[in-house]
Amino acid sequence: MSNHNVTIVELNSENWYDCCQLDISVEQKAFIESNAVSIAQSKFQPTLKPYAIYDNDQVVGFLMFNSEKEELDGYWIYRIMIDQKYQNKGLGKIASQQMFEEMKNLLNANKIIVGYHPENLGAHQLYKSLGFVDEGHRFGKEMAVIKYI
Repeated sequence: MSNHNVTIVELNSENWYDCCQLDISVEQKAFIESNAVSIAQSKFQPTLKPYAIYDNDQVVGFLMFNSEKEELDGYWIYRIMIDQKYQNKGLGKIASQQMFEEMKNLLNANKIIVGYHPENLGAHQLYKSLGFVDEGHRFGKEMAVIKYI
């Protein structure tokens, strides 16, 4: 892990296209929108904050959260993805922790929520390892888990 230098950087004219080029496995595609759709969504919903995830100088992932409170009186994470070539290296966990700090500093967030499909085992493991708790909230086919910070 020591050779990884993970940072999150707000989406900009220099990294947006790299984020669009990132890919996930065929199995994961059923659970998450493409980064291009997420980026477009952020242009029409200005409270959404998209970020590129870097490992050293390489864009390896994408994340996005809402800067306004929503359901369950918390701030929602809309996307966290790591390109399939860079998965299982702990990069998503490090980027998520940086995102929590960013949300805490920018929004004074103390309740962060993420929704995901129960069959998305990778997401389940990641969120559980990050301290999210399942309090039984369901929205359609998705479960919503909560992290208190």
